[in-house]
Amino acid sequence: MTVSVLPLFNKTILVTRSAGQSSQFTQLLQSQGATVLEMPAIEIMPPSSWQLLDRAIAALADFDWLILTSTNAVDYFFERLAAHQNALAALADVKIAVVGQKTAAKLEQQGRSADFIPPNFVADSLVEHFPEAVSNLKILFPRVETGGREVLVKELTARGAEVVEVPAYQSGCAQSIPMTVKTALLQGTIDLVTFASSKTVNCFCQLVEPLAISVPLIASIGPQTSATCQQRFGRVDIEAEDYTLEGLTQAIVNWVRQQASNS
Repeated sequence: MTVSVLPLFNKTILVTRSAGQSSQFTQLLQSQGATVLEMPAIEIMPPSSWQLLDRAIAALADFDWLILTSTNAVDYFFERLAAHQNALAALADVKIAVVGQKTAAKLEQQGRSADFIPPNFVADSLVEHFPEAVSNLKILFPRVETGGREVLVKELTARGAEVVEVPAYQSGCAQSIPMTVKTALLQGTIDLVTFASSKTVNCFCQLVEPLAISVPLIASIGPQTSATCQQRFGRVDIEAEDYTLEGLTQAIVNWVRQQASNS
């Protein structure tokens, strides 16, 4: 009897997503046979002040659209919204655009469906495929306090929209590496490191720089993250075609299979 071997059997993969966001990706990789180590390179926390978000929530009736580009934005926006009961009714008249199916699913958990999800899971696609002319629209954009990309705001503003940016959460670099991961990095037993955002790449570099290690194979979730990998490492070995965790998992599986067929 032939025993089927899972494609990522005997591969050790490092997941660098923030604590609380890594479990799903870990499960996807493990389902393909990988041994997974988790090293949260970033930490998600409240913004330095709630003042701007609270002010925007109190004036929700003034907005035409709400844009949420991450599950973190959904979590923190609705957490804060709960403290403003009088604003819940106003939200019913605001259209919501989200980036990515995961963000849409998180929104569904809050009892709302997205009015618009761009075909590609990047902010650039949201601007390109926005379902109505944005001129004269007032758009609320709760986002990470520092470090996010500016293209969405610049493009919407250039097309005549009034975009109100408010900090909804903050992400910062983790301060330490789990000992098991540190040992594996120093011993060179990790086959592949995965990145799902540019900030994660930068924080990973900050954490491992003192170790003076040889970075293993690099897998990126999409073009923006890959561009940062190129800047920091000079290479990207694997890039997802579908910019999701499932797409990244499949890209890794495809790469490993290709290598096996070439050997």
